[in-house]
Amino acid sequence: MASEGRWNTLQTNRQQRLARVAQILGSDLQGRIFPQQRIKDVLHATLEVGDRVCIEGNNQKQADFLAKALTQLDPQRIHGLHMLQSVLALPEHLDVFEIGIANKLDFSFSGPQAGRLAKLVSAGKLNIGAIHTYLELYARYFVDLTPRVALVAAQAADRHGNLYTGPNTEDTPPIVEATAFKSGIVIAQVNEVVDVLPRIDIPADWVNFVVQAPTPHYIEPLFTRDPALISEIQILMAMMAIKGIYAEYEVKRLNHGIGFDTAAIELLLPTYAASLGLKGKIASHWALNPHPALIPAIEAGFVTSVHSFGSELGMEDYIRARSDVFFVGADGSMRSNRAMSQAAGHYACDMFIGSTLQIDLQGNSSTATLGRIAGFGGAPNMGADARGRRHASPAWLKAGREARDGQYAMPRGQKLVVQMVETFREHMQPAFVETLDAWQLAQQAKMELPPVMIYGEDVSHILTEEGIANLLLCRSDEEREQAIRGVAGYTPVGLGRDLRMVENLRDRGIIKRPEDLGIDKRLATRDLLAAKNMKDLVRASEGLYQPPKRFRNW
Repeated sequence: MASEGRWNTLQTNRQQRLARVAQILGSDLQGRIFPQQRIKDVLHATLEVGDRVCIEGNNQKQADFLAKALTQLDPQRIHGLHMLQSVLALPEHLDVFEIGIANKLDFSFSGPQAGRLAKLVSAGKLNIGAIHTYLELYARYFVDLTPRVALVAAQAADRHGNLYTGPNTEDTPPIVEATAFKSGIVIAQVNEVVDVLPRIDIPADWVNFVVQAPTPHYIEPLFTRDPALISEIQILMAMMAIKGIYAEYEVKRLNHGIGFDTAAIELLLPTYAASLGLKGKIASHWALNPHPALIPAIEAGFVTSVHSFGSELGMEDYIRARSDVFFVGADGSMRSNRAMSQAAGHYACDMFIGSTLQIDLQGNSSTATLGRIAGFGGAPNMGADARGRRHASPAWLKAGREARDGQYAMPRGQKLVVQMVETFREHMQPAFVETLDAWQLAQQAKMELPPVMIYGEDVSHILTEEGIANLLLCRSDEEREQAIRGVAGYTPVGLGRDLRMVENLRDRGIIKRPEDLGIDKRLATRDLLAAKNMKDLVRASEGLYQPPKRFRNW
């Protein structure tokens, strides 16, 4: 008995918080459910000064009602909060720092709030603990960044407090589990309270309080790309990717980043890739959100399986009708899981292909530029060679052979990590630079490390409209630099190339131009796209795909 108070302080504190809420709400608390107009009272009673608070804040699904409620608290009563969240997507996510309720942040990606985040850091109103990858942040929830209070979003709850997350489960499982099993408090906003749920995703005894929000939680159709906006340059790059990398390495298991570049690849699978006889040989198993651009490839039989980080608005009926492809519950809706998909992308995929904002002469890349602290999301896990991997595949073994070239007695494989960029970005900003902005950004924000998204040592290929640079085959830092310059086009970095050395690298197959791959640039037209606009995607889905309103132009 003497040791009770010494070893259960967290449980005791949780009971004190729960008792405060019960006392304040009285009869307004029905089991675990309370009315939305009492949210400020619940948060004032639940939170304590200095708490670690995790709020969803995901890539797509936002606990927006709870985020807004946080900004309405009294900073004299609640302050010094340490916020943990995957994504800073809403203005409210930074308002809490502006008004003095929170002062420290650990996160993964800031997207639309990147510029404002940089200003708050410069003004000393926000202290960044670290910019994590998604998987890294989830892992720390179970080690040294365990939330004291978690604010999550779900599709529905039943009268007991069980939660149904529907297709957009995203980050909810690791957030809730870490909090609930370390004596924390879990508050869930839901779209509706029902008598019977389609399925139970989070059991009631992991949840302390449930509130029905006045409006459904916000979901961003983050991965939807209109095929009408895909350019012929992106089609040419997609042709090079398919013939020069996918086919060359027999890549079957992969992850695509967000963007028009990879959407072009998805839309060329049923046309260009099929014409090369690649059906059944490439791009069959994916760790990927249900991109609408993938519909024609699914319908053509290219795609065997897709496990998703999150869902995508409008894809619900299509997913339900294609349960052989997606991970679908007995209720007919998909259950995504960002943590599991991140792990799959890191260990079970042979290739990651994505884009970036800046690449330096060593192949280091970053989306953190001056005035913008964007973070990285999952790219560092997707785009890293998993040193702990132990199962073989043709793509992994071939990349490993090229990288090692008999230099070591012990053979091993390597993940393909492809950076696919046009040489100039928006406003004619060069994608290739001598020095990443990340160095200056680290100095300004007093970071211990420059915010590099993918380290050059993990990058296997750089693909631009100029061609492909295979960095696995480079045998010196000088060769690596010249290979990068060789595909950097008319940027200052590209113009600084050693012409003779670049041609030597091309002779050795380290640099490959479209013509070296047997690609006729004149064929790189929009005629190759399996869908040329959103309406074509709806047709390909047999009317099952329902695009969000902003993508409907007919």
